[in-house]
Amino acid sequence: MSNDSILLKPIRLGEIELPNRIIMASMTRARTENVTHVPIPLQAEYYSQRASAGLIMTEGTWPSKEAIGAINVPGLFNREQVEGWKRVTDAVHEAGGRIVVQLGHIGAASHPDLLGGEQPVGPSAISLNCDAFTPEGPKPVPVPRPMTIDDIHRTVEHYAHSTRLAQEAGFDGVELHGIANYLVPQFLSELTNQRDDEYGGSAENRARFPLELLAGMVSEWSAGRVGMKLSPGISMGTIVPTEETLPTYEHLVSRISEMKLAWIQFLNPVTDLLGPPADLTGTPVAALQNGSAPHFRRFFTGPIIANGSLTKERAEAVIEAGYADAAAFGALYLSNPDLVERFVQGLALAPIPSKDTWYAGGATGYADYPRAAAA
Repeated sequence: MSNDSILLKPIRLGEIELPNRIIMASMTRARTENVTHVPIPLQAEYYSQRASAGLIMTEGTWPSKEAIGAINVPGLFNREQVEGWKRVTDAVHEAGGRIVVQLGHIGAASHPDLLGGEQPVGPSAISLNCDAFTPEGPKPVPVPRPMTIDDIHRTVEHYAHSTRLAQEAGFDGVELHGIANYLVPQFLSELTNQRDDEYGGSAENRARFPLELLAGMVSEWSAGRVGMKLSPGISMGTIVPTEETLPTYEHLVSRISEMKLAWIQFLNPVTDLLGPPADLTGTPVAALQNGSAPHFRRFFTGPIIANGSLTKERAEAVIEAGYADAAAFGALYLSNPDLVERFVQGLALAPIPSKDTWYAGGATGYADYPRAAAA
């Protein structure tokens, strides 16, 4: 890739200056192997190895005890976790990088084994029809307890508190996790949100919860340090696209645009890693066939990050067409810690590794991939 590639041009996302437009996407790697959810030194090594990215997005991180939904995933809701994350942000900054933390509550996709015996919460008493990763292995999730208004207000405060802690931990910003089958998509889908109060029914009401989360996060920092990640075309368990999906997300994105957030990251509907786009013909989200970013560009005036099965060429094309401003890479960053340098020098990429080490294995398959110069 020549040095005049659009991917190598600097960009500003809100208040964060990036030297290039190559984003390391959030990826759960399950290396926080302790019951306190405190990041370990190995994670500082892993992220700092990838500091040449324009911006690093951390793995999804719990903003509260109630948000927990899997083992070996870090949190950011107490002092010990702040200190663990400081090791990470210091290492990334010393290596010349920038890093934001992605905050996510898993809601109804959790299990009592992960919550001290408490029932998971969700917008309504509807099972997500999926498994949770518990200390004893995968277990089917139960029907959640519907959140009360007090639960919702407390959750908003949890995100605000975690945003305060993110600043203390040295992060450059925060991103609200709004993809897959987490709590935000649970509220946005009329299949899992059948409330009859101000948080359910219409698209405006179902979008109220994520907008309040964002407002709480912005109030503790600034709009220029807060972003959002969405996956409107994703099917997962009970959450599948319907005729209400696109109107709901279009309303939400338009409202987020008014907030002047630093970015929105859109995940494409995908089938295989780096494979062709998912065939959406005949589905309620057929308008996303050419990608989520192109569809939502007209609803959001701020910077857009495209994500999902992107190759270097696809990323350049979507940015050059004006549909996105930066591109996030996930799987390619697993085995290519120096992805930017490989792109710049036109070097071969290491193959995407076996899934055996994606979510377990310590340093193996995590922090032991050589840089191209040493390969």
